[in-house]
Amino acid sequence: MKRFVLSVLLITSSVVGPVAYAPVHAEDAPKAAELREVKAGDLKLKVPATWKSEDPMSQFRLAQVRIPAVEGDKEDGELRVFNFGGQSGGVPANVQRWIGQFEKDGRKVTLTEAKLEGGKYVLAEISGTYNKPVGPPIQRQSKPAPGSRMLAAILELENGGTFFLTLTGPDKTIAKAGEAFRTSFGGNAKKEAEYKLPAE
Repeated sequence: MKRFVLSVLLITSSVVGPVAYAPVHAEDAPKAAELREVKAGDLKLKVPATWKSEDPMSQFRLAQVRIPAVEGDKEDGELRVFNFGGQSGGVPANVQRWIGQFEKDGRKVTLTEAKLEGGKYVLAEISGTYNKPVGPPIQRQSKPAPGSRMLAAILELENGGTFFLTLTGPDKTIAKAGEAFRTSFGGNAKKEAEYKLPAE
């Protein structure tokens, strides 16, 4: 099977709304010498060397990476990579699910999409109070985590299936990691356009 080498670059977003293009901060972009490869099935990501790989907590996770908290945040961020085969539920359903993981009050959402070499992606950036999962996944328990942010991408590759990447954690930590997240899978904020969910 052909393997895809994609680079991950997270983007920070100071403006979140129906259509918002997050500014690219050069100082947040990792240099090539500071990157390392993370393998997630047939997907290869290039992430900062300071991001630490962990053993996946679920059989559905292809990779799990911890992002060190920035000054002022008490918790680290976490990157998770999934591939559900043909049981993903589609792009709109997953985007709606991610949005639903945040409480409506104070929630801000930006949805964009763009082409990749050999595919395309949809990216959701959500901030507010995250209903953070706690305990075994089978129990489906969560606790409110105010001041959180999520960056989630769905990569649809022409010859490599569909991959789901979610980066969650404290707002400042995830915003800072945004530039590195997006570049890891080949994303480019300047080429993105607004993604609209289908009308119900």
